[in-house]
Amino acid sequence: MKYARLTKEQFNEMHQEFINFLATQKITAEEWEDIKVNKPDVAEQELDIFSDLIWEGVLNKVEYLEHFSPRQMFLFQITAATINLIAVRIEKEEVDITTKGGYHWLQKNLMDDDVNIYTSTKAISDDRNKDIFALIQQGANITKGELYSYFQNVVKE
Repeated sequence: MKYARLTKEQFNEMHQEFINFLATQKITAEEWEDIKVNKPDVAEQELDIFSDLIWEGVLNKVEYLEHFSPRQMFLFQITAATINLIAVRIEKEEVDITTKGGYHWLQKNLMDDDVNIYTSTKAISDDRNKDIFALIQQGANITKGELYSYFQNVVKE
């Protein structure tokens, strides 16, 4: 397995897609029930293959990721060749930007000395999707990039 198995909830949401996946392998509903009971290792393999296919499809489309912790924000832009990072670090111990109040403080005090903004660029490895998946495993969320675009303009100024 290249990525991670989908959760039970994700499988439930993708029930029809999974049925279609089994159909492409000429596995009927009755055969699937038999495989689950009599060949659980084969069933596990099918679940893993399906999970990887879904992850691959999702990761192919990712352009932006965000990761928040109480005093740091990591904004990623994924291009064909690079991962561009804008990192925001809050030096005030009492500010937690994962809360509404802390995030509001950041919005009002963006140019404060207690706010540091860094940028970085790293080349994508031979396996772009694995790079993206590693960031997701560390807590990053897929986004549309509005926050990255906003901070990109801040950094340019």
